Amino acid sequence: MKDGSNNCGQGRDVLRGVSDTLYIPLTARVWVSKRFPDYFYDEAALSLEACVPESVLRASPEYAMMASVARDFNLDGITRAFIARHGECNVIDLGAGLNALCFRLKDATDGKEARFWSVDFPDVVELRRSLLGEGLNETLIAGDILALDWTRGIDRSLPSLLIASGVFQYFREEEVVGLVRDLRELFPLGELAFDATTKLGIRYANRYVRKTGNASAPMYFSIDGQADFLKKTGAALIERRPFFVETRRLMGKRLKSLTRLAMWAGDAFGMALLYHLRLNPRREAERLFQ
Repeated sequence: MKDGSNNCGQGRDVLRGVSDTLYIPLTARVWVSKRFPDYFYDEAALSLEACVPESVLRASPEYAMMASVARDFNLDGITRAFIARHGECNVIDLGAGLNALCFRLKDATDGKEARFWSVDFPDVVELRRSLLGEGLNETLIAGDILALDWTRGIDRSLPSLLIASGVFQYFREEEVVGLVRDLRELFPLGELAFDATTKLGIRYANRYVRKTGNASAPMYFSIDGQADFLKKTGAALIERRPFFVETRRLMGKRLKSLTRLAMWAGDAFGMALLYHLRLNPRREAERLFQ
């Protein structure tokens, strides 16, 4: 892992477009790692503290910081379990930004043949390479997620976990559905883990992103009808996980009362959820019974 602190200066002064939203989860990872390292610790994120924009820090209440990291906390757990179950496999981070997944999970890959693939727009991959470099068994891929060119160098016959953390919201529903259908064809032993909220949650998220100073990254995608989404994509639900169940248990009263209330409401009303899907349930069943 590189020390990218000297390449950041004071972070970005002006945030524009979807690519610059990567500074929001980076800010949260730094903030939580410094305050609650027993809950979540990201050494790579801390090395990039100089990249954190002041506008994001000012606009981010405690709840926003915890929500972003709770998403990582849960996706890390799903990824660890996937690697432990399969050994030789792919972990593909779609819209990776500065999410140093392979660095955080290096202990989970000991003795395993897991390959990490971090996919994002060319300008983001260039930035990531300059700040973090490539991790052990990691390959950076520059490309448009929807164009699918990024899949060419990956051994798609292996069990593959595709992760989209804070990504699908920036697409239209028809784009997400089309992408999931395409991934079903391309990854016969694929699973997909992503976060989604309701239409009401998207309104809150859009207000928050605008408060960070980025007015050109609107969000669209939400799930209000799980059964309808699964029917459109043909995927099967493995798990629908609220963000904060484990986080509330571990953090207890260390957080502000308003944060704890917002977390409870997010779980109770499905405002922040992780969906874990099996892309091809029939093919997976056939493989298990061979």
